[in-house]
Amino acid sequence: MTKFEILEEDFSSLKKTFDFSPLKNSSVFVTGATGLLGSQILLFLDFLNRTESFSMKLIGLIRKEEKAKNVFGERFQYITFITGDVLNLPEIPQRIDYIIHGASVTSSMDFVGKPVETIDVAVNGTMNILRLAQTKAVKSMVYLSSMEVFGITPPDKMTVSEADYGYIDILATRSSYPESKRLCECLCHSFAKEYSLPIKIARLTQTLGAGIDYNDTRVAAQFARAVIEGHDIVLKTPGATKRPVIYTSDAVSAVLTVLLKGSDGQAYTIANEDTFCTIRETAEMIVSKIADNKIRLAFDINSVSKEFAPDLYLNLDTSLLRSLGWLPQVGLKQAYQRMIKAMKNG
Repeated sequence: MTKFEILEEDFSSLKKTFDFSPLKNSSVFVTGATGLLGSQILLFLDFLNRTESFSMKLIGLIRKEEKAKNVFGERFQYITFITGDVLNLPEIPQRIDYIIHGASVTSSMDFVGKPVETIDVAVNGTMNILRLAQTKAVKSMVYLSSMEVFGITPPDKMTVSEADYGYIDILATRSSYPESKRLCECLCHSFAKEYSLPIKIARLTQTLGAGIDYNDTRVAAQFARAVIEGHDIVLKTPGATKRPVIYTSDAVSAVLTVLLKGSDGQAYTIANEDTFCTIRETAEMIVSKIADNKIRLAFDINSVSKEFAPDLYLNLDTSLLRSLGWLPQVGLKQAYQRMIKAMKNG
């Protein structure tokens, strides 16, 4: 099955899990439209247009048209794409009812190698999008944040909910990412309170699934390529970080649930609690249960690894999100199986 065929299956199941009808006849603007989650959101909304006659106007902010054509395939022509970036936001004459702001630097290498740019895109880019939301008088906006805002939580903290914050070293270069995400959340809350804007925050754990780029540098894609190409999984750290993940279609439904039902100025943790395990345990599961032990797990640990991937222990509590009626559908093994199938067949 191709990537798009797998996505069609995901979307068919997804549309039965929640009432998305408030989006009918609306205009939805997505930044970071060629990113994993931004693209999946637009493709799902396009799917609702095709299968449920939602008549939504879909607008995506992109930096490169060629990449967008590759990501969206034949559906490219059914979405309005605006070329630009959040730091130099082009004029957007269209009516905008909803905004999903996902544009961000996402590479750990860039967090360390380009920390100034990481902060600039996050903080100043988000300020521009918040001003746009204010100008357009949107019905709702969601800012896509990260589980990294929690920082390094106390080891005796059994579960981590939205108000549980740990330690972040502001003088560590890689903190450019979590610290800027924290400030963006504060900006969103401030706009919601000072200007009564309907802005919500979605704190996402690592998202994986059909639609991820084959050459993506994140750990989930590296694991998938190891299975596809038949080579060992090599960890650069002991793999002690323990956190849940979430499948792409579950992340899409969660973000849209927050968009339509979330409280203004509130953050919601998005994760599948049932997938809580270490990176090493995930790799071992893939080796034994997906690759049938045809590959093995190896380690190549060096002194700089922790600068790029500090150890975390985040047993995320999603009770607040679940109180809105959301439930995840896809577990860890199935998430990797569907992602691998999609990556293998393009």
